[in-house]
Amino acid sequence: MRLLREVSNVADADWNQEKTKNISEKKSEKTADYNGVSVHELARLNHQVTLLSETLEKMRLAEYIAYLNRPGRMLWFNFLVGLLRGLGTALGAGLLAGFAYFLLKRIVVLNLPVIGGFIAELSKYVHQP
Repeated sequence: MRLLREVSNVADADWNQEKTKNISEKKSEKTADYNGVSVHELARLNHQVTLLSETLEKMRLAEYIAYLNRPGRMLWFNFLVGLLRGLGTALGAGLLAGFAYFLLKRIVVLNLPVIGGFIAELSKYVHQP
């Protein structure tokens, strides 16, 4: 990050110096170059570096790399996530099965000929010790 800021500061300083020169000098300076790179290209490069720096900060890339460099923490975090996923799956399946059983029991009360017999037998299996 420090390198990006230094490059940005150097490019800004060059750009600000150009603004203070008079119009005729600006025209001649824009065609001049610094080590083969024109001032306009430097300004464009400065803008691109700034955008890249902002994007990297938004991505929190440094924190992600620090996370990857600590395998113990990564393993612990993934272990906990796996436990919570398994617990959530078990609880969700249990609630869904309980709700389905409740609905099927209500259907038995309606005494429907085909479905009622099937559900009554299913209820016997559920209540078996």
